[in-house]
Amino acid sequence: MIPNAQQFKRKSAAALADKPIQANLRGLYSGFHQARLAAGHATPDWEEMRDRGREIKTHTIRHLDHYLEQMADNVTKAGGKVFFASDAEAANRYVVGVARSIGARTVIKSKSMVSEETGLGARLEEVGIEAVETDLGEYIIQLADESPFHIIAPAIHKSRQEVADLFHDRFGTPRDRDREGLMAEARERLRDAFARAEMSVTGGNFMVADTGTLALVTNEGNGRMCTSMPRVHVAMVGMEKVIPSMADLGMFLKLLIRSATGQRPLSSYVTLVSGPRGADEEDGPEEFHLVIVDNGRSNLLADPELREALNCLKCGACLNACPVYRKVGGHVYGWVYGGPIGSILTPAMTDLAEARDLPYASSLCGACREACPVRIDIPRMLLHLRKQIAEGSPQSPSSKAPLVERLAFRLWSAAVRTPGAMRLASAFGRLFQAPLRRRGTLRWLPPPLGGWTRHRGFPALASKSFQDRWRDGLNDTDQAGRQP
Repeated sequence: MIPNAQQFKRKSAAALADKPIQANLRGLYSGFHQARLAAGHATPDWEEMRDRGREIKTHTIRHLDHYLEQMADNVTKAGGKVFFASDAEAANRYVVGVARSIGARTVIKSKSMVSEETGLGARLEEVGIEAVETDLGEYIIQLADESPFHIIAPAIHKSRQEVADLFHDRFGTPRDRDREGLMAEARERLRDAFARAEMSVTGGNFMVADTGTLALVTNEGNGRMCTSMPRVHVAMVGMEKVIPSMADLGMFLKLLIRSATGQRPLSSYVTLVSGPRGADEEDGPEEFHLVIVDNGRSNLLADPELREALNCLKCGACLNACPVYRKVGGHVYGWVYGGPIGSILTPAMTDLAEARDLPYASSLCGACREACPVRIDIPRMLLHLRKQIAEGSPQSPSSKAPLVERLAFRLWSAAVRTPGAMRLASAFGRLFQAPLRRRGTLRWLPPPLGGWTRHRGFPALASKSFQDRWRDGLNDTDQAGRQP
């Protein structure tokens, strides 16, 4: 899918004025964020686990080719099939091909951010195959024809009444249905989809290289049903999700689940898949396909300054901690990934020029870095992207800042290089601001500087420089000292 991040500023203003969204976002800090803090404090070796997790992920990404080959070999040995997809189109084409080869009419999907990246659901519908999301939050936003609002809670922006109205419009249910009634309605309809589906598509939280095992974490059980009921299971997983060994999985599950929802010891369901059903096994798919997706991740891998972003566990902790995300929510970021990590992934994986506002959607307070279970230095990477925007990126030359902005900063750079140039620039600035100054503040600036005063006044230049004030102060002191 092509991201739509160009309208970040306009959408942010709309989100700030949307009272229901603001009310629904208030629970992020007191809910997920506080639960994460409590779970971390209650885990004796929490900080050591974070250090170890960072170390393992950094090592794995550095040797990504080795571990992906090992993962693919072990899946193949277990009877599964592996496809490396270079981009969204290749991934969708493969999955649609599998569905057509078995004559599938209904495909059920368990929560998968990668399939959201590629727009798989819409692609299946285009060729006449029904695609049904089975995670309750994903099911709600599918009915609403929206994208996920949050990595962990995709429909967190919807109130109960909004969901009730949506179900009424789609299914004719009463508008006054309570939460239990709405969940019962969804459960009834999803059970029918589970029974009808010939194929399932899931994501994957981890790929364990030394055993060829796919690990999925869910709270509703839909992931387990997707991996066991249909006769064909396809997993779409980002290539960065591989970890070296089964010995590492337990620690990463603790890091992920505590950081995502604050649950201890684990989520309700942890499902491990190691290929299709064996001859002596009662359930599981007849076919298992693993689609390992690049789709722009190589851009991150190739940039030493951004490679660290591939360590991300997609837990959503940085979103819950971020003061910007907690005010504007996920849709304003224009793609699947929102919040601080989305402000890196979207520009780097797609087009920096199209998403040039996102690296600036941060106060650089560091809350995201503190919350990250593997200590990803998000502020450092946001600054790197800002530098690329200012100077131009080799991968996206059109991302360079506008000519007027570049000229303004060059003039500023020249002005501060010498005291004489600084005094001349200050004098010109004071002259320029004279008709605009009101009580020490510039309430309005002409284009292209108007953005500085759109929402608040800009401090006016002082009538005297610091050097002049200092010199005047010394003169006054000298004169006072010479008085009898």
